[in-house]
Amino acid sequence: MNVSTWLGLILVSTIFIAGIFATSFAPFPEGHRDIDNPLAPPDSMHLLGTTEDGTDILSALFYGARVAVIVGLATVALSVTIGTLIGLISGWYGGWIDQTLMRLIEIFLSFPGFLLALLIIFALGEATILGVILALNVTGWAGYARLVRGQVLSMKHREFVLAARSMGASNARIMRVHLLPNVFGPVTVQATFGIAGAILAEASLSFLGVGPQEVTSWGALLEEGSILFLTAPWLGILSGGCIFLSVLGINLLGDSLRDKLDPNAL
Repeated sequence: MNVSTWLGLILVSTIFIAGIFATSFAPFPEGHRDIDNPLAPPDSMHLLGTTEDGTDILSALFYGARVAVIVGLATVALSVTIGTLIGLISGWYGGWIDQTLMRLIEIFLSFPGFLLALLIIFALGEATILGVILALNVTGWAGYARLVRGQVLSMKHREFVLAARSMGASNARIMRVHLLPNVFGPVTVQATFGIAGAILAEASLSFLGVGPQEVTSWGALLEEGSILFLTAPWLGILSGGCIFLSVLGINLLGDSLRDKLDPNAL
C-alpha cells in the first residue's frame, strides 16, 4: 500500500474507533457541564478547553465522532440497500419496468439533495439522528440505483448469465448469485465516498442549526466556534479539523479501494 492509503486507513480507523468507544474514551459523560469554567482554555482538567456552556471539548469531539460514524454508516447502508435492489430490478427486467424506474431515478437526481434534506427536517420538526438519516436517504439511493443498473446492463448478456438461464436458474437466483457479487466492487467504492458525503452533510445541517438536537455534533461545535472564534479559536479549529480529517481519510481510502475493486477505474 502507498502512503495515501496508509494515511487514509489510519485516519478512518482513528475516527471509527473514537466514535465506537466514545463513552470509554471521553473524560466526561455526555451532557456534563463545568459551569464554573465556561470557555476555559486548555488546561490539566480540560485538555482541549471548554465551550461557552462549560462542556469539555475533548469529550464533545468523541461524542461528535460517534454521531458522524452512526450517520455515515446508517445513511449509506440504507441508500445502498434501496439503490442496489432498484438497480438490479431495473437493469435485469428492462422494458417498461426499466423505463418507469429510470424516470423515478431521474426525478430524484434532479432535486438538490441537501436542500431537500433541509425541507424534510423542517417538515419533521425537531431533528433527530433518525430524521437526518432518512432525510439524506430521500435522494441518496438514486445514485446507487443508476450505478447498479448500468453494471447489470453490461453483464446481463454475458456468457455466465446466459449459462445460468439455460440451466433454468430463476431471475431472483441470477440476480442474487451471479449479478450482485459482480456489482460489489463499484458499489463499495461509491459507498465509501458516500460515507464522507453523509458525514459532511450532517455536519452542514448541524452547522445551520437543523442537525440532531439530542446529541453532540461536530457541525454544532463548529457553528459555536465560528461565533466565538476571536474569543476561543481552538473550538472552531478542533471541530473543523475533525470534519476535515475524517472526510480526507475516507476519500483517500476510497481512492485506494477504487483502484483495487473497480476494474473500470482509470
